Amino acid sequence: MTEIYNKFIQDSKIKSADGNHRKIIGYNIGKYDSAVKLGKLQYSDIELAKINAAYLKNKVIGDLEKFLIEFEVNFEKNGGKVIWAEDAEEALKQITEIIKRSGADYVVKSKTMITEEIGLNEHLGKNEIESIETDLGEYIVQLAGEQPYHIVTPAMHKTKEEVAELFQSKFGMPANSTPEQITAFVRNKLRDKFYNAKVGITGANFLVADTGSVCLSENEGNALMSVSFPEIHIVVAGIEKVIPSVDNLDIFWPLLATHGTGQKITAYNSIISGPKRENEYDGPSEMFVILLDNGRSEVLSRKHQRAALTCIRCGACLNACPVYKTIGGHAYGTTYSGPIGSVITPWMKGLDEYKHLSFASSLCGSCTEVCPVKINLHELLLYNRNDSVKEGYYTVFDNLSMWSWKKMMLNRKWMDFGKAGFKNFLLKNIVGNIWGSKRQLPEVTEKNFKQLWEERREGKVK
Repeated sequence: MTEIYNKFIQDSKIKSADGNHRKIIGYNIGKYDSAVKLGKLQYSDIELAKINAAYLKNKVIGDLEKFLIEFEVNFEKNGGKVIWAEDAEEALKQITEIIKRSGADYVVKSKTMITEEIGLNEHLGKNEIESIETDLGEYIVQLAGEQPYHIVTPAMHKTKEEVAELFQSKFGMPANSTPEQITAFVRNKLRDKFYNAKVGITGANFLVADTGSVCLSENEGNALMSVSFPEIHIVVAGIEKVIPSVDNLDIFWPLLATHGTGQKITAYNSIISGPKRENEYDGPSEMFVILLDNGRSEVLSRKHQRAALTCIRCGACLNACPVYKTIGGHAYGTTYSGPIGSVITPWMKGLDEYKHLSFASSLCGSCTEVCPVKINLHELLLYNRNDSVKEGYYTVFDNLSMWSWKKMMLNRKWMDFGKAGFKNFLLKNIVGNIWGSKRQLPEVTEKNFKQLWEERREGKVK
């Protein structure tokens, strides 16, 4: 067993036994569920919208190179520059060079999971460049020295009281500060940072191939200010973010908003097609898009799992997943948690160390049911499990236990061997120890189905 696996098991045990943690997450996801239910009412046929979105994303993934080149050509026609990065190291090198060339000692950064993926904040800190998170949730977890808890809601695991305590310890604010007071404080604190920033960094919700545009969706306006004020705008985007046409946004933007936060449409939606042009006063003078692979080609190479690259990062599968709601986002030990993270992380970061995530699922299918682009997530988890066995990532005990179970289940005599008390002893002391002490195991009855059936057939039982 790897150190990563052991940490996952330990963290999962702690979080699943933490009643307060589960109460907070249950409450916050409950509010999300109510909002999403109302948001979906805007659709006369939401299933048709999901089918269309899935078709478009799968079309792109099926011919990804073509659409990426189309985006590159059109974006550079607009005056921007595309930089291809094979891995995190290459992306970090390119970003750092751009920032140092500008002479900036800090950057303003909007919420973007892909910069968490490559460890941008930590890397810039080592190079004496301050990276300032401008999304309120991201700013909170940055102050707390934590990673985002959720793809959409980084600070979902914190109560307003805990956030107030954090701001008291960091800035001396009153311990009973309200969310409105904290928001106003952060807004004032960041205003000068935006105004004087030389470099702004964002992610991309979508990359539009036919216009060479970057699309950003947000509710606070911080991404728009990270783009408008600085002289240089750096976009970091995964190669899977591309969509064919700007005309497709009427499908993707509402689906993302509804499934992400329950809104009909996100508050701020921006289409940025390059740096400012002559006679334009707002916007950056230079704009770079870093197209990052970082293991995505490995996902793309899988016959079935490549469908996971159609994900639009709405977070719906996390909110529906009973495992996520029990162990929380941090226990996964990865940037992308929940069902979607459990599918892609083993291929992006190594099947040998992260295969256990594919087994951290009840396979209930809730994730598949809520996905706005119809990814069969629970099926992809099964393919991951199968591939991990095919590639030899299992222990001697795994092999022996499955061989023994198969032998027993295919042999009636072995199934009938021993009395109920003996079988219950084995269940409790062997299966129970392996499967987890917190689970309530079933008890074997005195008579099995075969015995009851024979008695009934012989007329001994009515």
